[in-house]
Amino acid sequence: MTLPSRKTLLGNVLSLAAIAWIYGGDLSDAVRARSAEVSALVELPSPVRPAVVLSLTALALGVVVLGGLARGKAEDFKGYRLLPILLVGSLFADLVLAESRIPIDSTDMASMSLQRFQKLAQELSTQTTVAEDPRVLQPLLEEMGRPPYLVRGEPMTAYTLQVRKDCEGPVRAAPGVLPGTVLYCVAPERKAAWVTMVGLSAETRFGPPELLAARGEVRFLLVQPAIPDEAPPEPGDAFRDSAPSQLDGATDGGTSSLQP
Repeated sequence: MTLPSRKTLLGNVLSLAAIAWIYGGDLSDAVRARSAEVSALVELPSPVRPAVVLSLTALALGVVVLGGLARGKAEDFKGYRLLPILLVGSLFADLVLAESRIPIDSTDMASMSLQRFQKLAQELSTQTTVAEDPRVLQPLLEEMGRPPYLVRGEPMTAYTLQVRKDCEGPVRAAPGVLPGTVLYCVAPERKAAWVTMVGLSAETRFGPPELLAARGEVRFLLVQPAIPDEAPPEPGDAFRDSAPSQLDGATDGGTSSLQP
């Protein structure tokens, strides 16, 4: 019984493992996103492409095992090339399709939206207090786009706002609050406000809603009273009434001469 070389067998095993890991994970994500309470995905992934790749992989594996190994085919059997070719072709197709995809993840998009809200809220602050009226803050949400999350497979359409008062710091827990909610927590006497958001932590892709966080630390931004613009300094007299410098050897006519 003749078998292919170890190099050929190893190439087929590694190709099979890579396809199962990449496209098995994609298929799992596509199925799970349809039922998860919150998914850290901007759009619902299609299960068709990974399912097709895995189906072709099963056929190629059958050719390798039944048509090659079981019959004692040698190194020149072309069926041993199917799995590596399928892996390379699938990855190339992914690379082409990736050009139209958003290159950043949900956590980064949510963080940028949070920064946008904080910047706009900061512009509403006076020299002594920060904004507190929900009717004033609500229009700021329109500048943030839509939350980068799915709720049971459906994309969210808009952010919501929840204003809390008499806070001593940012919100650390928000049970029962819907994802995509911006929490605006105002300090006593409106001396500051902390901005947080409900979504998912950076380490979580599927699960119940929680505060936006990374490595166990809640992400928040601070809104403060506006710093008054400093009055421009009075122009100095450093260059006023200054006498022109005299150069050695200069004549009254503004020309100079060299002395022998």
